Amino acid sequence: MASFLGTFIVPLAVGAVALVLLFGLINMMRGGSPNTSQKLMRLRVLLQFIAIVVIMVTVWAMGHR
Repeated sequence: MASFLGTFIVPLAVGAVALVLLFGLINMMRGGSPNTSQKLMRLRVLLQFIAIVVIMVTVWAMGHR
């Protein structure tokens, strides 16, 4: 299980955070809607929380082999 989490799920979670961050930066650079920037920031924070939980579960699972 730890191998699956570390190989697939952790990079997916980190990639999702990076993608939303990139979309937010592009929106700000283009002078997009502040409401869109706010929604992307909230989504990024939620995804960061999920990524941290996934990483902690992976670390825990690696310790219980």
